[in-house]
Amino acid sequence: MNPRSIDASAALQALSTFSAVIDVRTPSEFALDHLPGAQNWPVLDDAQRAEIGTLYAQVDPFTANKRGAALIARNIARHLDMHTGPLPKSWSPLVYCWRGGNRSGALAHILARIGFSVTVVQGGYRALRRALRAQLEQLPATLQFHVVCGRTGCGKSRLLHALSEAGAQVLDLEALAQHRGSVLGLEPGTQQPSQKLFESRLWAVLRGFDPQRPVYVEAESKKIGALQVPDALMARIRQGRCLALELDLPLRVQLLLRDYAALGADRELLRQRLHALRELRGAQAVDRWQQLVTAGQLDTFTAEILQQHYDPSYQRSMSRNFQHFDGALRLELDGIDAPAFARAAQRVLTLAQAWPPTAAQPQTPRAAAPG
Repeated sequence: MNPRSIDASAALQALSTFSAVIDVRTPSEFALDHLPGAQNWPVLDDAQRAEIGTLYAQVDPFTANKRGAALIARNIARHLDMHTGPLPKSWSPLVYCWRGGNRSGALAHILARIGFSVTVVQGGYRALRRALRAQLEQLPATLQFHVVCGRTGCGKSRLLHALSEAGAQVLDLEALAQHRGSVLGLEPGTQQPSQKLFESRLWAVLRGFDPQRPVYVEAESKKIGALQVPDALMARIRQGRCLALELDLPLRVQLLLRDYAALGADRELLRQRLHALRELRGAQAVDRWQQLVTAGQLDTFTAEILQQHYDPSYQRSMSRNFQHFDGALRLELDGIDAPAFARAAQRVLTLAQAWPPTAAQPQTPRAAAPG
């Protein structure tokens, strides 16, 4: 049995039909980006690939090929020992490498000789990336977005989670970007994915949505931390119907202190993050906020940064960027515990069933109290 080949666009369309997706590139290539759900079976690790490249450039291709073949054979043997033991003959993987097919072809040939039905992507990762980007440009236009708006600390992310728990379709951009979307938004000890991996994750989520049902998403800026939301997706979200979540300031402070507990516990890191606001808010304001953080007056600091930094530009920015914000339905939370967000989610789903025309005046329903 020989491996068969498939073009990148067809591979993406048929992705769910394969038993597994095997990325044979180096661990660093895999970490930068890979198809969602792919497993990394590197036939050369990073150091080995660099060694082969040096031999190719400084000695000759024949010497490089001999050394590369020996390394690839050893690595493939290790993967066979580690992974294929429990696999049935019906196992049918999709395999890809960077571009040329040498690395994927070597693994695919061995797997096919064993008796597995193996498919190799023509053009490898580079072709997959082009096809994925093309689909990512097209997918947003097929979806209808309901945009959860609200000032910082209103619990928009928590409402999205409650909506998801209630069975709604949810696009959580901040979760995919591993960032809360503000200058304070990166969780201590975490790192955002690469732009490419972020886009691959977006593609995987978007393609799984039912176009006949709404997709709930938080109102975001074009950048989430260091990552850029793709233009086609951002434009489509900004055309979506808006729901404005409202919460009193003291409760917003409580919610933020819970959500940023790790950052609040590291006061020096919090003080450092505030440096980025000096140009925008002035040295005097930032100095005061840093002093409040040092003194442990986090309630006062949080209230002040909300009122003086986050809130002032909110209304103007939302009206400018989100087409239907001025006619948004308004939902006032009656608490910040899990049941309050569950009640709010049910109210949102009820409202969405009879969404008024976009020109309708804002309404102010309140989440139902416990019965």
